Amino acid sequence: MRGLQFTSKASSPTNSYAESPARTPLSPMSTSSHNRTFSATMMEVDLLYAEEIIKRWDLDSSSYTKLDYLFSGDRREAREFVKSVKRLQSAMHFFVSESASSVKIIHAQKLMQVAMKRLEKEFYRILSSNRDYLDSESVSNRSSRARSSVSDDDNASEEDDTNSSVSDTERAIVSDMVMVDLKSIAECMISSGYGKECAKIYKIIRRSIVDETLYNLGIKKYTFNQINKMDWETMEPKIKTWLHAEKVAIKSLFYGERILCDYVFSSSDKIREACFSDICKERATALFEFPELVAKSKKTMERMFRTLDLYNTISDQWPEIEMIFSFESMAIVRTQAVTSLVKLGDTVRSMLSDFEAAIQKETLKTPVHGGGIHPLTRYVMNYLVFLSDYSISLSDILADWPIQVQSPLPESYFSSDNLYESSSVSARFAWLVLVLLCKIDAAAEHYKDVAQSYLFLVNNLNYVVFKNPIADGLTIEVARNSFRRFNLEFNKAYKKQSSWVISDPKIRDQIKISVAKKILPSYKMFYERYREVFLGADSVVRFAPDDLGNHLSELFHGTGAPGSVSTSLHSSSSSSSSLSRSH
Repeated sequence: MRGLQFTSKASSPTNSYAESPARTPLSPMSTSSHNRTFSATMMEVDLLYAEEIIKRWDLDSSSYTKLDYLFSGDRREAREFVKSVKRLQSAMHFFVSESASSVKIIHAQKLMQVAMKRLEKEFYRILSSNRDYLDSESVSNRSSRARSSVSDDDNASEEDDTNSSVSDTERAIVSDMVMVDLKSIAECMISSGYGKECAKIYKIIRRSIVDETLYNLGIKKYTFNQINKMDWETMEPKIKTWLHAEKVAIKSLFYGERILCDYVFSSSDKIREACFSDICKERATALFEFPELVAKSKKTMERMFRTLDLYNTISDQWPEIEMIFSFESMAIVRTQAVTSLVKLGDTVRSMLSDFEAAIQKETLKTPVHGGGIHPLTRYVMNYLVFLSDYSISLSDILADWPIQVQSPLPESYFSSDNLYESSSVSARFAWLVLVLLCKIDAAAEHYKDVAQSYLFLVNNLNYVVFKNPIADGLTIEVARNSFRRFNLEFNKAYKKQSSWVISDPKIRDQIKISVAKKILPSYKMFYERYREVFLGADSVVRFAPDDLGNHLSELFHGTGAPGSVSTSLHSSSSSSSSLSRSH
């Protein structure tokens, strides 16, 4: 080969012309003919060069050792092989354009087929034997510096390979080199017209990896009937599995596949989109179909929080979903994700409506023993506390779902002074709290003893305030009315019982201590919570906790007994009654 190159160079017309200055210049026609002859000679040289390299790696050659691989070691032989293919391409284009003999074209085509068969073998081997180094997590975590540090230039030297990833781990180095090898082969095959064959190998292997990963994550394809027939004990674990799997699939699996596909097939937008779509579209669509099926299945209040979890997961991942599946051919995946979000939001709104209806239907006819906290109060407020953890998602879900105020609930409760938006999360929560308070207020009327009725109200109102996840401004009116009701009821009870007499001092003290223990702790907590809010407000907060203690200590001595405060209390009671009537 070296002899051929030397002979060609020494005998070229250009060199002869340069060495003979006295020679008669060639005519334009003869110059053109001379250039074509020279180009043909060089193309023949390229053909011979390619033949030597390609046949050395011919899979059907008797001298070929099946354990040998081009893309191993320092990759110098691989770079020479790729270079020879490119020179073979140039020779083929020249022979076709010059209408050369069919013998040369056929010979070049056969060499190209040998080369492509070799590269197909190498491509398949690299993909299949380096699965651990091409796993989605490794690919998705690769830094841009590590990716660009490995030279994939045809003229890169052995020193480039040696120094490419000095500061990276061995795994990252191998992963980078493998990706560069795949890209080099893909570019060579695509430019040679064998992109379809290359893509076919890639899709088969990478699709199997995606399927295996999703299977290991517990992702299965369900029908609506399968989901709808599941009881909650069966469905909830499947939702928890999906919540974990979706995050891994988006942040690692599909993201890694997109990076790998974009890199390997960077020379062809059409092929990289087709490969990624064929590998991931069906799987990703099935992944995002599951939440829609859950949303369309039976709706019960116990499913509210898992439904919100599903909504949260898709909503939080939406920027990544949109980026990963940005190809036009992947529009179905984006559409499915949006559809699931919409269906989940509809389900949450439906559940909130059912929740409100359930509160409204409660009769609360049986008084709670001792005037304690009603189970409905505990259930509703605890439920709202848990819901408050999803305030961001709920703000999206409730944005276009304004509250329809219905009589007899006060429309003024939802005026602009109390709420920023009637469709906000806070407004919805405030509405549910108000529905609850109306039920509690009605339940208090079932107590025959007025004092115990008041105690029931204090205990339940205090629990509402203590558990309230709602912003301060949303409970001001409720708190104001609670203080007014307290003032009125306490004055009534004190006026009535101030004339009562308990002769035995020991029994009298025991009763007063018992009453104080039931009232003072709850009132003190309520007072501390809102005293700054109503500081200076006229006739709203009448009693400090110490004032209540003093009044209670002076009970049961009889009218006109030492320490009686009937006069001052009567005045307070009158004004409170008047205030109550005016509101």
